[in-house]
Amino acid sequence: LRHPQAVRLRRQRDPGMATILCIDDEPTAIEARKLLLQSEGYEVLDASNGEDGLRVFQSRKVDAVVVDYWMSGMNGLAVAREIKKLKPSTPVIMLSGLPELPGEAVGLADRWILKGRSAQILLDAITALT
Repeated sequence: LRHPQAVRLRRQRDPGMATILCIDDEPTAIEARKLLLQSEGYEVLDASNGEDGLRVFQSRKVDAVVVDYWMSGMNGLAVAREIKKLKPSTPVIMLSGLPELPGEAVGLADRWILKGRSAQILLDAITALT
């Protein structure tokens, strides 16, 4: 049986690990997600608003996007809409304080996760979608 830390270290070096783009206008939320995902071996790119997030998305290989629904300026739905236009196969995980997916988000968000839920829910969604 392998030690969990050894498995984690091996995964961090695995060139096949997914690259996740996190977009949120709350710096502490970005930092927490970044630490979580990096600890699981993912490469993490981040942006503090929708416009910057789309620039990163267009300039780098991104395997999945985690985006906050409520952001000033360009909200998460607008970001998801553009991502799906640019590369429809890219999974988009929407984080929100709203318990249900608004009708306008259907087809844009591959997963809708309520903020404050277990970090494992986010990790499971990324694993399933990448």
